[in-house]
Amino acid sequence: MKYIILSLLSAVLLSISWPTYGIPFFIFFALVPLLIIEHDISKFSKIKKKGWTIFGLTYLCFIIWNIVTTGWLYGAKNPDGTHSLVAVVIPVLLNSLFYSFIFQCYHWYKNAQGTYFGLVFFVAVWMVFEKVHLSWELTWPWLNLGNVFADYPKFIQWYDTLGATGGSFWILLVNVFAFYTLRIWEAGRKRKSLIINSSVLLAGIALPMLISVVKYNNFDLKPTGTVNVLMLQPELNPYTEKYSKDSLTILNDLLTLAEENSKGPIDYYMGPETSLPGFGSISETGFEQSELLNKVKGFLANHPKAVFATGISSHRFYPNENDKTDTSYKTAQGIYVDSYNSAVQIIPNQKVDVYHKGKLVPGVEIFPYISVLKPLLGNAMLDLGGTTASLGIDKERKVFSNPFNSGKMAPIICYESIYGEFVTDYVKKGANFLGIMTNDSWWGETQGHKQLMAYARMRAIETRREIARSANSGISAHIDAKGEVLADTLYGDKTALFAKVNLYEHQTFYTRAGDLLSRISIFVFGFLIFYNWIKKYQNRKPQEPMKKIVIKR
Repeated sequence: MKYIILSLLSAVLLSISWPTYGIPFFIFFALVPLLIIEHDISKFSKIKKKGWTIFGLTYLCFIIWNIVTTGWLYGAKNPDGTHSLVAVVIPVLLNSLFYSFIFQCYHWYKNAQGTYFGLVFFVAVWMVFEKVHLSWELTWPWLNLGNVFADYPKFIQWYDTLGATGGSFWILLVNVFAFYTLRIWEAGRKRKSLIINSSVLLAGIALPMLISVVKYNNFDLKPTGTVNVLMLQPELNPYTEKYSKDSLTILNDLLTLAEENSKGPIDYYMGPETSLPGFGSISETGFEQSELLNKVKGFLANHPKAVFATGISSHRFYPNENDKTDTSYKTAQGIYVDSYNSAVQIIPNQKVDVYHKGKLVPGVEIFPYISVLKPLLGNAMLDLGGTTASLGIDKERKVFSNPFNSGKMAPIICYESIYGEFVTDYVKKGANFLGIMTNDSWWGETQGHKQLMAYARMRAIETRREIARSANSGISAHIDAKGEVLADTLYGDKTALFAKVNLYEHQTFYTRAGDLLSRISIFVFGFLIFYNWIKKYQNRKPQEPMKKIVIKR
């Protein structure tokens, strides 16, 4: 019973730390009960199957944490309008399994090399997992620990140096040292060591925050210019309107919204993710002949020196089979085609510029490891509300340069805004502000859209770029380079938000170095595995040669 209570305590501390409703400071002690469980069972318990017991207790903790923080996935619906239980069950079960496996690896290593090496391994293996979760096709970094301070930008200004992965490292170190402090006290009951270790622990928590507050209050980056951005929020219901309304009606509503809110000169009109065309998609080879895109150009003719950047669904045919890509699929007519979640920049008398979303949502936009899993699962993914193919992507980031001013927008599409190092690639390409186009309406009025909005604030700090965020139903927002929300909209409103966005050219250390601590952790992880292997080899006792048996007669 004691172990179950400790597991539940960890689950509660993790859950109540999470944005956008929680208090993040509980995160510094959230993993301590799990570390106590592992240590107590390994060293003192008479339980026979210790590994399985530890796995079960940690799984209980992590499944509660995942349900509380990402249970909003249940808001997604099937095509028939019913809620998709599978949409929440599979991510919750899998993600909880991954985190429990981390603790299992820590348990194995600690038993092999002792507590001190084990705790170092714990930090390293967790950091490696978070890096993997940012990179592989099953990517779901929603619960990476560094995200927990997304709503408290004043305390994480140093993310411009080490990023959100630096935040994860900080949280892990504090948890490990808190556990160490507790163990030292239990072992010796020495007040002096308790005072010293507690002081170090508090300093480890407070010092990064103090540095951050100083950076916040002394922020002195000078903008190189400004652009006027009008973020459009059409509030197009993705279940009842998006795929039933006529494409021209959808576009006319969007342009009417833009016209009604054009109170002064506008440099960028910005629409949300997949604003057009509604049902179907637009052929990229026919961009210049597209009635929809040419209608946008006609609108811009009455708004000189303005550009229109928006999300669209697009596709590209490959009449020659030799030109097909890894993600293209065969149509009923036998022609290969790629489908994309795209962003376009439209300017009169110029070719339409296009960027294809590079980070896709697993199960919805990408069939993870399709060559391995599709032969096994067949159309099961489709039956579960997912996909049987994958969208095409751009392997490199692009920047939309405005020919009428110095604006260079990063066309970030929805899910991409979770990825810190990924977003820095836009800045390296020259982006001087971040434009996020998103549609968070799939989950309704839940924590989903609020959390995604909060995570964008960390991207502003990491890159020191202001953000213009256009969301289909909200929250559209203007975020400054310190991560503060200067203006935003209400979720569910059909509206537009004007912002005078500052442009910055300076590149932060994080922009240049990326997830440096993650790469160091990968090296440490490899070293510890190699060290363990060497120790095992050295400890192997050579077999003694067989002694001759002499029989005396």
